[in-house]
Amino acid sequence: MELRPEQLVAQLGLDRPEPASLHPAYLIAGPEPLRVLEAADAVRTAARRAGIAEREVFEAEGNQREPDWNALSATFRAPSLFASRRLVELRLPSGKPGKEGAEVIADFCADPPQDVTLLITAGEWSKQHGGKWSEAIGRIGQVAIAWQVKPHELTDWIEKRLRARGLRAEHDAVQSLAERVEGNLLAAAQEIDKLALLSDGQTLDRERMAQLVADAARYDVFRLVDAAMNGQGAQVSRMLAGLRAEGEAVPGLLGMIVMELQRAAALARVQARGGNLASEFKAQRIWDSKQPMYKRALARHASPRWEAFVAEAGRVDRIAKGRPRYGEEPVDAWLALERLLLAVAEPRAARLLVC
Repeated sequence: MELRPEQLVAQLGLDRPEPASLHPAYLIAGPEPLRVLEAADAVRTAARRAGIAEREVFEAEGNQREPDWNALSATFRAPSLFASRRLVELRLPSGKPGKEGAEVIADFCADPPQDVTLLITAGEWSKQHGGKWSEAIGRIGQVAIAWQVKPHELTDWIEKRLRARGLRAEHDAVQSLAERVEGNLLAAAQEIDKLALLSDGQTLDRERMAQLVADAARYDVFRLVDAAMNGQGAQVSRMLAGLRAEGEAVPGLLGMIVMELQRAAALARVQARGGNLASEFKAQRIWDSKQPMYKRALARHASPRWEAFVAEAGRVDRIAKGRPRYGEEPVDAWLALERLLLAVAEPRAARLLVC
């Protein structure tokens, strides 16, 4: 049976004193990255509570388009070196393991090792993604799909998350927050976390919600990305300076920045081949009010440039985490991020990038 990610989290019983019994396999997929991430984190937490200390991760690396299926199959058969049980994670951004990968997964499900719990996550999913391999997971484990939250469902999602954080809000206040985040669950989650820190425990009305959100968002990452996409280079530099002064960390900003750059890259590819841009806006869940901003950004840069921006964001992430590639010139992560966003805002600044 297909579950919602929230149902899976509830079944794991993280709020109960006794750890839950884990299934041999879990598949968590869908176009809502926050819901996928939180459900996968819940499985990891449940695994730790159950005494699973060893964890292995398989994903495509470098120029590979797929994980190393032979290594994954060998891992399933090999005994644990350090613990009695292991959590093996398989990350499939496309949601398609291919013929070889599907066979490896199906073989695992046919005779799951007693010492392995398999967790598969995927960033893309549709009715066409499923197959015998996902059905096999459903027979021995659980499948949770994070379908997109529709606009009319967003206020209910926000209200539930507010309650989970110990916050109360009037319906108008919830609606105002929904209007601000425009369907972006990552943005909504961040705003709610800020509200939990700033709220005085009173029920939030629309005016108080607006005040707290405005106070918390002087230099937030969403406005930073908007400034870059709108071509406002000077504002990008000011906002980055503000974020740095407030103690933010570059890796904490990159998640949203990368997501927006990937969206723009997808739109640029469709535009380059003469495809239906309106359909892609819908597929990317970009609200009508945001579409002019993307169109302005697409007018400044062709498709290859957006791919370069995504690659450069990866380089910034490596620098921020202290893992530059061999031969890369040492550079401050904040400076590298500023160069990237200035290049997005102003085509002439693209010469500042190394990729």
